[in-house]
Amino acid sequence: MRLMALALVFLGCASSPPRVARFEPADRAAITAVLDQQIAAWNRGDLTAYMDGYARTPALVFTSGGNVRRGWQEAFDHYQARYATDPKAMGTLAFHIDSIDPVGADGAVVLGRWELTGTANAGRGVFSLVVERRPEGWRIIHDHTSLSPDAPSK
Repeated sequence: MRLMALALVFLGCASSPPRVARFEPADRAAITAVLDQQIAAWNRGDLTAYMDGYARTPALVFTSGGNVRRGWQEAFDHYQARYATDPKAMGTLAFHIDSIDPVGADGAVVLGRWELTGTANAGRGVFSLVVERRPEGWRIIHDHTSLSPDAPSK
């Protein structure tokens, strides 16, 4: 009887190989879609929808302008303080993705350039993002955004 139970366990394990996750072309498209959704949300003045691209976690890291902000709420509060009084003043945002490099099956580093026009806060620069596959989909967990030296100062 014991031998029969062991044989059944062995057969069960042999018939369903473990799923080996890997970064697929669809993952690259999904990450690009998250960034496209952020651009669309920004350009219609919707900060809440823009922030949906970020993981809602206290572990989120957002660096810009020489400051490090930790947590989704702190990053959102920063945007609210800067733009919430007049969403039309947010201007027009554009991204250019230079690369999306996988880091294992559930992570990637995105390198790109941004440009903000039509606002007193206009500028351009570079960004690097760490994105993670989460239950809700791909989300940014680390954002380092820099202003180009030749961009107008804010």
